[in-house]
Amino acid sequence: MAEPLLGILYRRLRIHEFKPVNLEGGYLIDGFPSVGFSSAIATESMIHTSNFEIVGIIDSESFPPVSLIKDGKPNYPTRIYVNNDLKVAIFSSYLMPHESIHRTISRTMLGWARRHKISLIVSSVAVRGKTESQEIMAAGSTEYARNKLKEAGITILTHGAIPGIPGVLLNEGMMNNQNVAVILFHSTKTGPDFKSSAELCMAMSRLVPGASCDIPMLQKEAEKAEQEIKEADEGSRMLRDEMYR
Repeated sequence: MAEPLLGILYRRLRIHEFKPVNLEGGYLIDGFPSVGFSSAIATESMIHTSNFEIVGIIDSESFPPVSLIKDGKPNYPTRIYVNNDLKVAIFSSYLMPHESIHRTISRTMLGWARRHKISLIVSSVAVRGKTESQEIMAAGSTEYARNKLKEAGITILTHGAIPGIPGVLLNEGMMNNQNVAVILFHSTKTGPDFKSSAELCMAMSRLVPGASCDIPMLQKEAEKAEQEIKEADEGSRMLRDEMYR
């Protein structure tokens, strides 16, 4: 029963792939900043330090109309990057999507992962708190996903609530028997946070074979990514507010 619904919602986002990919048995990392910016910064840093290449873009009538200029060239703010050697894909976005399309984004991601025979989707969410904590926890949609987390030495969350795109990915993954792991990392900030981004990047590298985090390089890239993400968010905020009034 889920397939027709998934197909209808999938058409609300336009995915254009302009390079072939081979991801069977591989991984998809969710880089949408649905709750905070750390996940977007961590994935952007991983793209620059692990030899990923852009293979497609994602667009929607629900996204604010904005172009990001990088090295003098226009870019879509939401892109797909792939490292074919590692069989890892990243959905990277500089847009903070409105809550009304979180389900659509999640279901599109699950549909794309199923089409490319992805074995595990990795997402993340920040846990706010007054004090910092080094413990990383995670939730899995299936027994396979939970076992992968245990093998990586990551503590399984037994009680809690996970909002936004990561929460929908878990629920839909459970219903459709798709493997989803959501990493919960701690952050004391409401904006971009290098420390939590580095913590998240390291946790992702434990789950995804071959992916690595060069911390000095990550800090450099994180500072650059933070500024670009802030500019994209500020530039699209007025448009987004008008669209969803």
